[in-house]
Amino acid sequence: MTHKNPCIALLIAVALVAVGMVPALAEEAHPEKQDWSHQGPTGTFDRGALQRGFQVYREVCSACHDLKYITFRNLGDLGYSKAEIAALAAEYEVADGPNDDGDMFTRPGIPSDHIPSPFANDNAARASNGGALPPDLSLIVKAREGGEDYIYALLTGYRDAPDDFTLGEGLNYNPYFTNSQIAMPQPLFEEAVEFADGTGASVEQMAHDVTTFLAWAAEPTLEARKRLGFKVMIYLLILVGLMYAVNRRVWKKLKQ
Repeated sequence: MTHKNPCIALLIAVALVAVGMVPALAEEAHPEKQDWSHQGPTGTFDRGALQRGFQVYREVCSACHDLKYITFRNLGDLGYSKAEIAALAAEYEVADGPNDDGDMFTRPGIPSDHIPSPFANDNAARASNGGALPPDLSLIVKAREGGEDYIYALLTGYRDAPDDFTLGEGLNYNPYFTNSQIAMPQPLFEEAVEFADGTGASVEQMAHDVTTFLAWAAEPTLEARKRLGFKVMIYLLILVGLMYAVNRRVWKKLKQ
């Protein structure tokens, strides 16, 4: 029997769900709040976490994901010296040209180059990832609701699907992703990298560090902006004090 009144139909649907006659939608998982050193009005990036996070990006994430808005020289913000950045850039082959003969060529990277993409174009990226286009990670923290907390939850949220959950072919269960299904396989595993500073490479540690790095990549000027804001606040406080003193002096003369 079909009800023409949409309100009656909605009430019937709700009642059926309540008594278990039709399955209800799975409750969406919400990321837990994490502690990030760079948050808050005076927060700054943890340089150790930034360098470890960049290492995780290089050794794990860069196989599929771009970081196209970041140049090698931007990595100076992470605490690397100019010599270290030049050496790092030279490890990459970068497309350039045309030369005098009109041909494109490759050369070792230099600090002013953008970090190269792992694929020649989007079609090549899709072909290598079962039709899915891996997103660029430069702005991913800003592009996803929940920011750092969401990225961390997603990276640490892979698990076996519940028995009553139908998982699509080629997909992986992650309750923090849309419909709890994601094409990207679990990227992080215990001790997947060996950190130079001796920090243990647990999944949680790697997820925290690479998320910190991606937060920096999304807003490299964060610390400079906060410093400028602090200076502006001091200036405004001084200005208010001066205006108050001038105001009192003017009114004192008028009262006399």
